[in-house]
Amino acid sequence: MKPLTGSVSRPVGKTGLLVSAILLSVAFLLLPVPRSAWASERTALVTVSVNLASPPAAETVRLWMPYPMSDGNQEITDIRVDGNFTRQGVYREGDFGNPILFAEWKNVPGKRTMTYAFRVVRKELVTRSLPEKELSYSREEFRKELAPAAVVPTDGPVEELAGRITAGKTTNREKARAIYDWIVDNMRRDPNTKGCGLGEVEGLLSSLGGKCADLHSVFVALARAAGVPAREVFGIRLPKGAEGDMTKAQHCWAEWYLPGYGWVVADPADVRKAILERKITVEEARPLREYYFGAVDESRIAFGTGRDLRLNPPQAGPPLNYFMYPYAEADGKPMNEDLFGFNLGYTIRFKEL
Repeated sequence: MKPLTGSVSRPVGKTGLLVSAILLSVAFLLLPVPRSAWASERTALVTVSVNLASPPAAETVRLWMPYPMSDGNQEITDIRVDGNFTRQGVYREGDFGNPILFAEWKNVPGKRTMTYAFRVVRKELVTRSLPEKELSYSREEFRKELAPAAVVPTDGPVEELAGRITAGKTTNREKARAIYDWIVDNMRRDPNTKGCGLGEVEGLLSSLGGKCADLHSVFVALARAAGVPAREVFGIRLPKGAEGDMTKAQHCWAEWYLPGYGWVVADPADVRKAILERKITVEEARPLREYYFGAVDESRIAFGTGRDLRLNPPQAGPPLNYFMYPYAEADGKPMNEDLFGFNLGYTIRFKEL
């Protein structure tokens, strides 16, 4: 249970934490297709505030928060963590390497508080010059990105549907595009879905409706069943405007692997969201369909990837379906009423810089 080393220090108690790291932003759906690989960017201050006041008599309360870090697509700086916790640190979980901000309160009655803030710079990423010829690659290296998860199966009806969608397709690119188009043409955004959805694929193949975690779980399941390594990236959007609340702005997108190039983004859920919210037809959404196969806008912040997660330090409860929301336990019992944890008493706000 070693804390993450390298870019982060380990404060104890009420000490603040200053760090450098990088973040991705999530975007608006109505962007034109840019001509350059890097077109637009956003810079913002994001502040997360947590108040775990209940249950007041708990001896030990533990909190795990998604923790965005710098990578090739996002930049995080000026991170600060404060609160009345008794210990705190940044860790990585073992299976997928997701960074986690962990805090623990021992014998702290009443309000248990934590605030962390960071500055994020996010650039729009557009990949259009993909190689036509795909190189050979070791499938063993992508074992996790080809394996099923608890609610993301790759056999049975999923495998059968993937076979029909990708019939006659031989390359990863052809298969990924066929699956992407099938989702845009056949699935829909359901605004009544709570949070980002649970991504339970078998039920979704019948209902064909949900939000981003639902549509992208279907994309990942079908891609893996067709032999294409794929994964979801879980994060949060920077909303439109100069400042405001983003507590419920979580968003995820998909990535598929192109041999000889690397990971390529895809976001069919944002195409379907635009169709619903703008009241346009699938045909009218064609520019967005083309844009979101290989591009993501400048308003998304990435947290991590993976399903069926054991956190670090390990939680007492069952593995998490995915890790895009805070998770907390009191004396070893989950405090979240569900995956989304809106009952925990946290807010996330942003201010454009």
